[in-house]
Amino acid sequence: MSDKLNMQPVRGVRDIFGLEMECYTKIVKCAHEIAELNNYSEIMLPIFEFSEIFHRTLGETSDAVSKETYTFLDRDKTSITLRPEFTSGVVRSIISNGLTQSLPIKYFSQGPVFRHERPQKARYRQFNQLNFESIGVAEEYADIEIIALAYNLLTQLGLKDVVQLELSSIGDLESRNNYKQQLVNYLSKYESELSEDSKVRLHKNPLRILDSKDENDRKILTSAPEIYSSFTKHAADRFESVKNGLNNLGISFTINPKLVRGLDYYAHTVFEFTTTKLGAAGTVLAGGRYDGLFEMMGGPQVPAIGFGSGIDRLCALLMDDFEPAKRKLIFLVPIGEKALYKSPEIAVKLRSLGLRTDYVYHQNPGKQMQKANKLGATHTLIFGDDELSTDKFKLKNMASGAEEVITLEHIIDHV
Repeated sequence: MSDKLNMQPVRGVRDIFGLEMECYTKIVKCAHEIAELNNYSEIMLPIFEFSEIFHRTLGETSDAVSKETYTFLDRDKTSITLRPEFTSGVVRSIISNGLTQSLPIKYFSQGPVFRHERPQKARYRQFNQLNFESIGVAEEYADIEIIALAYNLLTQLGLKDVVQLELSSIGDLESRNNYKQQLVNYLSKYESELSEDSKVRLHKNPLRILDSKDENDRKILTSAPEIYSSFTKHAADRFESVKNGLNNLGISFTINPKLVRGLDYYAHTVFEFTTTKLGAAGTVLAGGRYDGLFEMMGGPQVPAIGFGSGIDRLCALLMDDFEPAKRKLIFLVPIGEKALYKSPEIAVKLRSLGLRTDYVYHQNPGKQMQKANKLGATHTLIFGDDELSTDKFKLKNMASGAEEVITLEHIIDHV
């Protein structure tokens, strides 16, 4: 056995640093601002839960459970799963903390999620996600509001023109039961031609076949009946209200009848923002109403709607034109032992004034200036024994080369 460590990251995960880290930070900061404006409280959830939290809610026949979850036994032989999505954890938290008495609640969360899927452009096995959940409001204005929030988020990030809102409804339970029978009748004629996964789903959860990525399945589905023909009057009227509400807000959308959620706890509105800029990984934000999830997890009946968005995919869309924020940086250039010794004290004072400050322990002023250039310093503060004794420092503008003589107290007026 070799003693040499494999220093490569595990397949499907990566380090985020440099310009991409700045992009990531910008996205999360924007999401926090949107959450604040819409009165969403932030919640921090565990990265792992008991496996049944995810396996029951995602459905045992789903790819996420059967092929993609990171599930393992911990030391007391309990089955644990790294979170593949946020919503189930949010619902578990509300139930276990007795918060169903405090509805409605609006939660924002962000962080890593894990799925063992094939890595591809902007799609990783550990990826990062923004998550918004509006819980406790049954009326369709909550659907309109959260789609508007998602649209505003993408607009603030500068992505409005590279994404398209796709909208649909899966109706109420009666609508879905009517549609399932129609879909089974249609697909049964092609059962021998369906993919192996879809053959299983045909008898267990036929709506999930509409999510199939298999090329032949998709061809078969082109002539399948649309779900809207099975809608009850209530489901049809509600869908019209959502469409009218988005039109009133000036949010354009296309209707996609193949956009479904195959699990029984979903109802009514489903939506995705997609792009053609990321190849197969075209969805950058997806959401829907999940009015039956609380009951499935042992809680009361609670209406809810939410969405998740992959930060990595948002970053991939932004990186081509991304420019980091232009921030002032003062770099200290002490000359001599005494000045070098005073550098920490001066740096602390400047930082207390809110000025971004850095320095290195090096006595060669030339090398210090090289470091200042490398770090992109906007100003250097040059000082030696004379400057320390008179409290008058040389402030150099690195772009123009101009120098001023100032006191530390007045530096903020010059930068």
